[in-house]
Amino acid sequence: MVKGSPTMRQVARGVRRRMRRLAEPPVPPSARRLVPDPVFVLSSVRSGSTLLRVLLNSHPEIRAPHEMHLRTLSVSLTKPYTAKAMTELGLDQRELEYLLWDRVMHRELVRSGKRIIVDKTPGNAGAWERLHEGWPKARYLFLLRHPASMVSSLINGRPDRDLDATVREVRTYVDAVEAARDNLDGLTVRYEELTENPERVTREICAHLGVEWTAKMLDYRKGDHGPFVPFIGDWSDNIKSGKIQKARPLPEPEDVPPALRDITRAWGYGC
Repeated sequence: MVKGSPTMRQVARGVRRRMRRLAEPPVPPSARRLVPDPVFVLSSVRSGSTLLRVLLNSHPEIRAPHEMHLRTLSVSLTKPYTAKAMTELGLDQRELEYLLWDRVMHRELVRSGKRIIVDKTPGNAGAWERLHEGWPKARYLFLLRHPASMVSSLINGRPDRDLDATVREVRTYVDAVEAARDNLDGLTVRYEELTENPERVTREICAHLGVEWTAKMLDYRKGDHGPFVPFIGDWSDNIKSGKIQKARPLPEPEDVPPALRDITRAWGYGC
């Protein structure tokens, strides 16, 4: 026998272990996710996602909390035997993280007493593949805004920002959103249309989510939407006003940065 190779006894144990797992009943869907079909808003930063959130959260059946940043919640298997124990349960680190994210959403949904939960964290755009893997029945809202308007909004909030770096940041987000649109089913919502005709757009969203539209969605100042503070959503005076503010005029074609012109055209904006 070659030194270091497994013994016949070890091989037999491994075979028995695999056979035992094959004989175990599969995990039923009810044990996989407490929230089987959450709604994820996939968008860039400065795309109007906080406005969309508070309009949705004003619906009596929809809970749309501040950005939850679920993708940044991780699980540590701190000992070698921890991984071994989880493996015997059919769980790896990836699935354990899904269980954690699912539990957070379920807790918030139960606490709200509502039926549908929405997570609008912009970083989710770059994690759409994981979301789809963890929640095959998830529903998606793709929120678009003129890419150059997003750049302007970021710079207006922090005039010391470097323009080229800001363009690259927005490009990263919009590319991720576009990849998700190419691979997932969902409803595309435009920020400009949402602010111009909020009733029509929110009606379309409600139809997509299977809930009855209510005029309460258009007066979000009457609801409790949590704090408007940095890192978990917009905190500008516009969003704090409680009123739907119309979008700024679209940038002139010559004002669109060259690095954003192709995606701007692809999204149907003049460029």
